Amino acid sequence: MHIGLVGLGRMGANMRTRIRAAGIEVSGYDPRPDVSDTATLAELAGSLPSGGRIIWVMVPAGEVTHTVLTELSELLAPGDLVLDGGNSYFADDERHGEMFAARQIGYLDVGVSGGIWGVENGYGLMVGGAADDVARAMPIFDALRPEGPRDEGFVHAGPVGAGHYAKMVHNGIEYGLMQAYAEGYELLEAKGLITDVPGTLKAWSRGTVVRSWLLDLLVAALEEDQDLSAIEDWVDDSGEGRWTVDEAIELAVPLPVISAALFARFSSRQGQSPAMKAVAALRQQFGGHAVRPAGSSSSTGGVGLSSPSAPPVAPA
Repeated sequence: MHIGLVGLGRMGANMRTRIRAAGIEVSGYDPRPDVSDTATLAELAGSLPSGGRIIWVMVPAGEVTHTVLTELSELLAPGDLVLDGGNSYFADDERHGEMFAARQIGYLDVGVSGGIWGVENGYGLMVGGAADDVARAMPIFDALRPEGPRDEGFVHAGPVGAGHYAKMVHNGIEYGLMQAYAEGYELLEAKGLITDVPGTLKAWSRGTVVRSWLLDLLVAALEEDQDLSAIEDWVDDSGEGRWTVDEAIELAVPLPVISAALFARFSSRQGQSPAMKAVAALRQQFGGHAVRPAGSSSSTGGVGLSSPSAPPVAPA
């Protein structure tokens, strides 16, 4: 078997390595000549055996993915198969699937989880598309998934779009899990009673109901940098958390934990929180509660507190 792989970044290059280790020949294309096996997409398409070529696309979601898929649709022929393994928005898969179907080219959308560790541990795979196309690509999926039962690391989730939808929800859950671990870490640090916070978290790694790979990764980060002083408290989001919350609103499905985790990431990007200033002002107005003047230390009890602008009243 000989396949093409477009996009040789951290994920794509590692996937190429793992697929090759399983005995499948891989020709890769990337705009960076130093990592690419071919000079152009056209050269990549021409290097593959004719009569049912398979090309896996692993590039950033959005316009980059659409551009690559459109170019491939013009380079490939009926009977070929394209897989989008990036973090694409599931609604985009419908138009991409239709574009390839009009040319009698198969299309699968693949949600991929595993990050930089997937090359060693394998990747969790969620696939959307036709059963015949999934069967054709199964040797690749088996090469990439973790060791063990197939159904514990791979699922044919449904028709085109289902793979990326499943990955979107997976990432939304990931937001909530990470936020819960982070909040627990902060509370352990804040009390001062716990003298070994990393050790406490590590002690949860086996036997407890909160054990997980994410917990293991948090422990590893703290063992490298106990107070996490080397990194800022800015947390970005890839977009999938937002899409998950959008879907929840559309379908009237309550997602309080995932939504709160997404909004917590937004708050991490604020040097100051205008919303919290408004809450403080409201508490002062309706209840006469003290507020801290701008620039005052947050650790100084009641020192430097401003006086309420009106006599205290009963809370509303």
